[in-house]
Amino acid sequence: MLGRRELSEAQVRQRLARRGYDEQAIDEAIGRLKEERAIDDDRVAEAVARVETSTKRRGRMRVRRQIESMGISASIARRAVDETFGALDEQQLVEASLARRLQGRGTIRSDAEFARLYRYLTAQGFEHDRVMKALKNVKSEA
Repeated sequence: MLGRRELSEAQVRQRLARRGYDEQAIDEAIGRLKEERAIDDDRVAEAVARVETSTKRRGRMRVRRQIESMGISASIARRAVDETFGALDEQQLVEASLARRLQGRGTIRSDAEFARLYRYLTAQGFEHDRVMKALKNVKSEA
């Protein structure tokens, strides 16, 4: 399971349970994997945060929700997100996500499209203020 990609402890537990292993066997396997550092929730959280921001261009809130949905604690998720976003310009990230969505067009054609883009960017986890600033910049350039 771990050969393909990083998994959190909760994900490994789930997959082993689905395959029919009992709790004791799962606990032993998890203990062994932790000793060997084959599973490490901190490392998984950092990897997810990097991929979500660099490849998928997602915002702080969405990245944190994604990490927590993998069964990783909120404190680890928060720390990984803070470290990742500490090295990024969040406004540039919003603008890159917007540019990708506009597919090369430099303008927003209507108020309806403005609203659609607003909903899209906030769903991607960006803060309202940053989204509005990016959208107004594109609209004022038009």
